[in-house]
Order: sequence, then C-alpha cells, then structure tokens
Amino acid sequence: MVIYYSHSKLSTFEQCPFKFKLRYVDKIIPEIEKSVESFLGSIVHNTLEWLYLQVQKNNVPELDDVILHYTSEWHENYTHDIKIVRFDMTAQDYFSKGIQFIIDYYMKHKPFGDNTLEVEKKIIVDLEDYKIQGYIDRLVFNPEKDEYEIHDYKTASSLPNQEHADKDRQLALYSIAIKKTFGKDVKLVWHYLAHNKKITSRRTDEQLEDLKKEILELIKKIESTTEFPANKSGLCGWCEYKNMCSEINGDGCCRRC
Repeated sequence: MVIYYSHSKLSTFEQCPFKFKLRYVDKIIPEIEKSVESFLGSIVHNTLEWLYLQVQKNNVPELDDVILHYTSEWHENYTHDIKIVRFDMTAQDYFSKGIQFIIDYYMKHKPFGDNTLEVEKKIIVDLEDYKIQGYIDRLVFNPEKDEYEIHDYKTASSLPNQEHADKDRQLALYSIAIKKTFGKDVKLVWHYLAHNKKITSRRTDEQLEDLKKEILELIKKIESTTEFPANKSGLCGWCEYKNMCSEINGDGCCRRC
C-alpha cells in the first residue's frame, strides 16, 4: 500500500506533533477552519490562476477585470467565522492588502508573456514506498535558457533572505518531479507579493538526492512516532486547533507564558 504525504503534512509534524495527530491521525475537523491570512492567500492564488488561464486563451485581462474577479471571489467566499488574530487589523484591511498585491503584480508582469504552461499543476514524487503529492502554482518553460521554472506565490508579510530560499524544501521537492518528467534544469521562483519582490534559487542533482534521503528519514520518524506532544511556538495564536490544546488557553496565550 502506497502512503501519500505532502509538504504541508511533513511541515505540520515538524511544527507541532500534536497538531499533526489531530489533523492527520484523528482527522478532526477544527472549530476554526481558516485564518484570514490563509483565506487571503487562497483568494489571491485563485485570482492569479484565473489571470493566467485567460492569458493562455490569448486574452490578457485589464487590471480592472482582475480586481473585479478578486473582489467577487472575496465576497462570495468570505464568512464571519474566519479567524482574525491581529487586533489592529480588520477584514477590510486584509481585503485591501490583496488588492495591492494584485495591482503590484499586474503592473510588474504585464503582458504575462513568459510562456506559462500550466497553473495548479499536480505533481507526484516517488520515494520508495511513499509518494509526495503537491501542486505547483505555475509552471513555465523558458526556451532561451532551455529550462523549466516553478513559480510560487507568497502573501505573508515576511521576506526571507537568499539563504532561506536556498534551503526551502517545498519547491525543491516539486522540482524532482519536473526534472524527472522533462529531463531539464529547473529554476525555483518565489513571488513575495507583500514586498513586490522575486527570489530565485536552484538545486543540484546531489542536493536533490540528499533531500530525498532527508524526507525519507522524516517520514520514517513520523511512521514510528507514538507520542505526539504539543510544541509551543509563535504560531500557536494562529492554530486552528488551539481550543483543543492543553498548551493554549482560551485567549490564544500559551499557559507557560
């Protein structure tokens, strides 16, 4: 029997084994299903996906049309149980942030002629008895450099440095599948929309082999784990399971604080 993992599943275990147990072992549906940050990210991703699908049909939408699509997606999907942790931010503030992300990205990349092949491309990475499944935000082929590009959109307010990008696991994992399928070099590209900046990175074959070994070790650790303790961190306030966690009280503060 093949067992499927995802980058999110692996990261959840590393972040907090207790959260991993609730989500993936017990399969408990959280009371707080989505934070406003994740909601914003999904709406922005959906909007950019729609944009590139239009481009693939030889129809480059006007900026007003893209903003209209984003606005419609937001209002059709927003619910008042979406969690806002920051007391200095409102839903309207997050909505406006998304508008600015869209405007900045559109103005920087129009007319979007970078030879996008697919959006939300599903990939599978084979690792012995396990498979890693994921989705690429956007796959591009650059004929001038004869290489593929994996593009990923980030809506978080933080901007990592180059060292962080060079150690990022998610897109590196995805590049294993793309390299196996097409047999060409792969460039990793992150769009940090809050900063209107792009960060790129590459991996050697040796680095990808080392990554596969690291992921297998992590999976085997997960498979052999019987105790799933909660891990206190700065992410606790955003956790959708915080009301079920012994480390967290009702207002989102760690009991050890």
